[in-house]
Amino acid sequence: MEILVAEDDADAAEVYRATLEARGHRVDTTVDGRECLSRYQDAVHKLAASGKKPSGHQPYDVVIIDYKIPIVDGLQVASEILKLNPEQRIIFASAYTKDTLSDAVKELTQVVELIQKPFEPEILVEIIEDKSMAKKMSQLNALARNISTDNANPSENEIDVLLERLKRIQKEGTLS
Repeated sequence: MEILVAEDDADAAEVYRATLEARGHRVDTTVDGRECLSRYQDAVHKLAASGKKPSGHQPYDVVIIDYKIPIVDGLQVASEILKLNPEQRIIFASAYTKDTLSDAVKELTQVVELIQKPFEPEILVEIIEDKSMAKKMSQLNALARNISTDNANPSENEIDVLLERLKRIQKEGTLS
């Protein structure tokens, strides 16, 4: 898999890179939101120059973004990436999962995958390599879109329901 990581903690970024590369994945790391967007846009342009359309051929299989990344925050990075490629798989790494999920549903009108910091690198690998995650996330996003359509500001209870379902999806994936 091709993976783009946006993480300002150099030690964490190196652990992600080493763990993922040990599993045979190709990893690009960036240290802030602006660099991540630039790298993503460059990859989209290279795909376009090769005659492939980004929506059919994503430049990265997954983009992992630290939610509190400097210069351009993680939510804005995700928003810009999704404008370029609405099908791009994004995973937020965040110590603030409820706030991250709430902001994502409000701003992006979808649920992006979350992994709560701190976490073991092997859990990240399991989540990335789970082939059934796309279908599960599609179902969860249908629920999130219904919530967002009905209410521009989802209630705390609605966010709690989405967060619990996301956790269940991830837990099921790591058990298989």
